[in-house]
Amino acid sequence: MLEPPNHQTTAKTDQAAPMSIQLLLFVDERPSSHEYIQPIRDYVKTISEDCPCQLEVIEIHEQPHLVEHFRLVATPALVKVVPEPRQTLAGSNLVNQLKKWWPKWLSSLEENHRDSSVETASSVGYSGELMRLSDEIFRLKKDKENLLEQLKFKDQVLAMLAHDLRSPLTAASIAVETLELAQTHEPTKKQQKLAAQLFQQTRNQFRVMNRLITDILQASKSMNAQLHVQHTEVFLPRLSKEIVAQYNDLLKEKSLTLIHDVPQDVPGVYADEELIRQVIVNLIDNAIKYTPEGGEITLSILHRTSQKVQVSVCDTGPGIPQEKQERIFEGHFRLQRDQGKEGYGLGLSLCRKIIRVHYGQIWVDSVPGQGSCFHFTLPVYR
Repeated sequence: MLEPPNHQTTAKTDQAAPMSIQLLLFVDERPSSHEYIQPIRDYVKTISEDCPCQLEVIEIHEQPHLVEHFRLVATPALVKVVPEPRQTLAGSNLVNQLKKWWPKWLSSLEENHRDSSVETASSVGYSGELMRLSDEIFRLKKDKENLLEQLKFKDQVLAMLAHDLRSPLTAASIAVETLELAQTHEPTKKQQKLAAQLFQQTRNQFRVMNRLITDILQASKSMNAQLHVQHTEVFLPRLSKEIVAQYNDLLKEKSLTLIHDVPQDVPGVYADEELIRQVIVNLIDNAIKYTPEGGEITLSILHRTSQKVQVSVCDTGPGIPQEKQERIFEGHFRLQRDQGKEGYGLGLSLCRKIIRVHYGQIWVDSVPGQGSCFHFTLPVYR
């Protein structure tokens, strides 16, 4: 809280405060800013012989709320708080400005002597303290909102684990039990084929559970944590080819076709390769999940402008209603996902966060019944 400069003599000068001129000198941490302190103090000392003048030096990093209170735009700055009206001097010639304005301030001091509403240094401090407390209350409210959001997220995660992991876990358990019951010393070819199918089903279900757990952990980390981005020159044709290769087996299982439409002359982008890999993988995972058997998925890259490259992942799934096309990027899980497979969103909030820190955009174009196209842009490397 702002106090008069001489704390020991405050009680003695309270009655004389309205008859004094009160100045606040705002300085920052720069040495050049501190050079103005002593000349102004020396001048104030000489003029105080004719009229009491109180000068207090304010370090702006210690009381930033006062900077906002006085709406300062530059430092050093000298603010006359008493008598009214308040006046701010700024620039490199503060002493000369003070010499110019001092006679006028003395004249106004007499006029304001009878005004009981004169603002004193203590009232300035009180106003500044109120502003600081208002900022603190606002910060505490934001902290409360974040904590409530984290608690809500925890409940959502528990519900997600109970709801989404139950089905693949049950399917995997049934497959293992069937294998155990069908185990013989000399299995027939039919039993061997069945066992191979059950093993494959078990692997698939475990892969589904692993992906769900991974997405939950990623979303949990992305709630409040800042992404650590290491920008380099990333070549998307090479990266996308590596990603597509890992889906060959899964595409065959669902009889899906993945079209890789990526020109080799696409320029490098300014990005974190692992984070962008995560975005593309997430979008392809969703496309595979919501595209029916025999459907088609397209991964394409377009050099849109001299400054942007666009990556698109399209599918022939059920599509997304217009009213939900923005909500799917929200930073939370939907607990009851639609039977019509409109449940995009697991990991999409993280995708949006990643693209935003790359100074890009991410959005979806979709027509219900005709599929969806997810697009995002990245800056060209220079």
